[in-house]
Amino acid sequence: MRLNQVTVPCTDYDASVAFYKKLGLIQIVDSPPRYARFECPAGDGGEPATFSLHSVDGWEGCDDPLVYFEVDNLDAECTRLKREGLVFMSEPVDQSWKWREAYLRDPAGTRICIYQAGANRRFPPWRI
Repeated sequence: MRLNQVTVPCTDYDASVAFYKKLGLIQIVDSPPRYARFECPAGDGGEPATFSLHSVDGWEGCDDPLVYFEVDNLDAECTRLKREGLVFMSEPVDQSWKWREAYLRDPAGTRICIYQAGANRRFPPWRI
């Protein structure tokens, strides 16, 4: 089994599409104002995962679910995203679980974590 698709709500189609393009996702479906689909850049050469936006009414955002996007160099990526005008809730921080994380929200209020984990994502020292 492979997780290959996640859909999150959007309340402002244009703002959400622009946000995820700034993150580096590649838009492959454009059905405004209802639906957009993106491919995640495939860093490992495998089949890329997809990520979608679906328009909803009355969504006020929430902390869960939390969407994680892994990058190779978190500090450089946060600097790039800030130059693109994105505002972070927290700066990059080393976590006790050996990941380095920074948080922001998309235009609909969904919490996004940009992180760097490397081998610790799948092979932490406490792996069973």
